Amino acid sequence: MGRRISEGRTFKVTVPESTTIEQGKFYLLDGILGMAVQSVETGAGETAEVVLNAEPGEYETSQVDTNDTFAKGSKVYWDDINKRFTTVATDGFFCGIVTQAKDANNVVWLWFAPQQASLRQAAAQADSTAADVAALVADFNSLLAKLRAANLIASS
Repeated sequence: MGRRISEGRTFKVTVPESTTIEQGKFYLLDGILGMAVQSVETGAGETAEVVLNAEPGEYETSQVDTNDTFAKGSKVYWDDINKRFTTVATDGFFCGIVTQAKDANNVVWLWFAPQQASLRQAAAQADSTAADVAALVADFNSLLAKLRAANLIASS
């Protein structure tokens, strides 16, 4: 037996221990990127739940890499290391398009795309100039490592 739980716009996710979640900020938790609908704080050894709004749509945010231009039409990626949006593809996975360029207050409007697992761009790989099979194997293995690092292929 099955039943529909929701329209897939909001999700209950786990807040790890010793974490502060602020309402209105974006977070990547349990593999879901979304905007927190309430604030939650956990202490050492405790976890909690928070609801993330992951509904596709246009959002306004200042949670951006202030060094990026964020020109209208730029692709937007989530940088989970720094917990912010960026326009640098290798910093994270694709999550939208800029609809209004960054203003003087570092505020951006973006179209938040539907969730897609691992829409990450792998690091650049130079064209092979291998002169023998061993060098070609080394180039190929380097490419495979970059694809694994971007979670585009499974690790063995």
